[in-house]
Amino acid sequence: MQNSDMKKKKRTAMAKGCVTVIKYFLFLFNLFFFIFGALIMGFGLWVLFDNQSFIAVLQESSDTVKVASYILIGVGSLTMAMGFFGCIGAIYEIRCLLGLYFTCLLLILIAQVTAGVLVYFQSDRLKYEMSTIIKEMLTNYTGQNRTTEHTWDNIQRTMKCCGWTGPGNWSENIVIKNSSLNLYSCSCRNGSLAGTEIKPTGLCEHLSQELPVYQMGCVYSVEKWLWDNCGVILGICVGVAVVELLGMILSMCLCKSVVQEDYTKVPKY
Repeated sequence: MQNSDMKKKKRTAMAKGCVTVIKYFLFLFNLFFFIFGALIMGFGLWVLFDNQSFIAVLQESSDTVKVASYILIGVGSLTMAMGFFGCIGAIYEIRCLLGLYFTCLLLILIAQVTAGVLVYFQSDRLKYEMSTIIKEMLTNYTGQNRTTEHTWDNIQRTMKCCGWTGPGNWSENIVIKNSSLNLYSCSCRNGSLAGTEIKPTGLCEHLSQELPVYQMGCVYSVEKWLWDNCGVILGICVGVAVVELLGMILSMCLCKSVVQEDYTKVPKY
């Protein structure tokens, strides 16, 4: 009898130890999700208010980017709230909060997979919409718009590219078409070629027909950047999905181990 009692006590102690380990692992997962949610919300706010990067060019002509930024802010806020309630549910072993946490994680995982599938199958449409927005901006470029146009100038300078598909896109510009001068985009200027002084923005004049500009279109630079960083992007997405799955498994294990909830442990304010 004593041996069987000892074995039961050992099993109970081991079970309690496992529950404690799961509880604090789940707490760490939720802390990670809280931080992750803050990062998503911060990225959404950056997309909404940024006026220095490629995002600003798209945002000026399309509501899609603004909608996407609001979605990111909403998802970030939800993830932060989920992480907070998950931490409370894990530490104080509250089944309803653990169940809510599991459901939210499942919904976020489904939303991520759905978004990935939509982006993959709608990539041609997105590329076409992006191309239309950029070409329209190049056509109406004057050098006076300090947000969109100056951002595009910055992209051409830093990526060492010209136009969307090439320098020929600038031939559709209204100012260049209606001018008797041989004009080109100053930010397209290739510093290694002979020509007039280098200016960061606006339209510059060149005397000869051979323009001192970069010959590669910015679409190829953007695609190259995406391909170069594809492994990092995929790695982050897979890592987040694995963490979410582990969080779901841990929350279910802890939820099943909670036989009776003790709300007296929860601090009252």
